[in-house]
Amino acid sequence: MEGYLGVDVGSVSTNVVVIDELGEVMASLYLRTLGQPIRAVKEGLKVIRETLPGDFTIKGVGTTGSARALTGVLVGADVVKNEITAHAVATSRVIPGVQTILEIGGQDSKIIILRDGVVTDFAMNTVCAAGTGSFLDQQASRLGIPIEDFGTYALKGKTPVRIAGRCTVFAESDMIHKQQMGHNLEDVIAGLCQALVRNYLNNVGKGKEILSPVAFQGGVAANEGIKAAFEEALGQPVVVPRHFNVMGAIGAALLAHQAIDRQGGTTHFKGFDISDIDYRSTSFECKGCSNLCEIINIKAGQKVIARWGSRCGKWEDLSLEDEGASLRHHSE
Repeated sequence: MEGYLGVDVGSVSTNVVVIDELGEVMASLYLRTLGQPIRAVKEGLKVIRETLPGDFTIKGVGTTGSARALTGVLVGADVVKNEITAHAVATSRVIPGVQTILEIGGQDSKIIILRDGVVTDFAMNTVCAAGTGSFLDQQASRLGIPIEDFGTYALKGKTPVRIAGRCTVFAESDMIHKQQMGHNLEDVIAGLCQALVRNYLNNVGKGKEILSPVAFQGGVAANEGIKAAFEEALGQPVVVPRHFNVMGAIGAALLAHQAIDRQGGTTHFKGFDISDIDYRSTSFECKGCSNLCEIINIKAGQKVIARWGSRCGKWEDLSLEDEGASLRHHSE
């Protein structure tokens, strides 16, 4: 059996997917990054390996997400692409003709506009966490409700209260105020979902022509209350893909499939055994010029296998493995 591997490493979650030759998902995994992308990638590959047949062959690997470059070095990626491209490719496959993608993850959100299968516009919000998964997790914890039940409570709200959702601090204080006034929990949560959707559309979606089909994905798409609020605000159906929380990884795997088919040859995948290798990262500041770039080293044992961070690119020379000697050399 053969297939393609996709890895999406973000600030909150690490997603690993294996697809077959037809692009169907054979195995998928969603786990928390917890600020340790190297550990998360190794753990993810170890778990995925155990779900696949012993004779399974990986023909290609793609990486995406905020840590896509680091992950590409670790696994031996054949293609490294940004999240916009990965999400667009995956969603276009499962929702033919999709024209708008609403994506809300753990700490950021984005909107992708497609026309005739081509990305024509996009926007991202990484400044404020209002409406993202981490904020909803925080509110669910404060209310003593499992995050999995948050959407169910919202759907039970009969008269959603008006909540200021433009800022996480204001939204939380407004929620508390509305509870103190005597509004029931369901109406407060329903109001919060509507407020977060208004915030998304007024910021991330500002000036964008939102046409159907509309897809909603990312971890927050599991919240039925947010989906319902989007449908009410947009006045049109919103589709949540089956694998809504790992679409970036699916897109990376599909892109790897395309790359291998187009280029031919064999994959650069280093194998699932990399989960047993001792990878670690170190950093230092280059004093070669006034930029004072922070240089990141990735080491396997004592050997530097990747280095980046310099604006001029001089540190990409991997023959300079001794940080101290390299630093003195470039500072002279």
